[in-house]
Amino acid sequence: MWIGFVEFDLLLGDVHSLKGKRSVVRPLIADLRRTFDISVAEVGHQELHRRAVVGAGLVGADRQHVVDVLDRVERHVAARPELELLSARPRVLHSED
Repeated sequence: MWIGFVEFDLLLGDVHSLKGKRSVVRPLIADLRRTFDISVAEVGHQELHRRAVVGAGLVGADRQHVVDVLDRVERHVAARPELELLSARPRVLHSED
């Protein structure tokens, strides 16, 4: 079993409050869940209104499939105009590691 996850450090665009942040982060999380059928959550910088850390993960039987999905997720996040992707930190582990 292969476990893949990625952590995105995001700079949000024209956001001036935590309420405004929610209006950007929640649709992003919902879109990733719907499009890629993966687990996604905001995992950091909850107290900052212009920054967010979003984590996404999946499990699969084939390493290459897990890597491909994580790559597509990263490209999808990077293409969103309302945010700037500062960094993406992917990891792929085998269950016996």
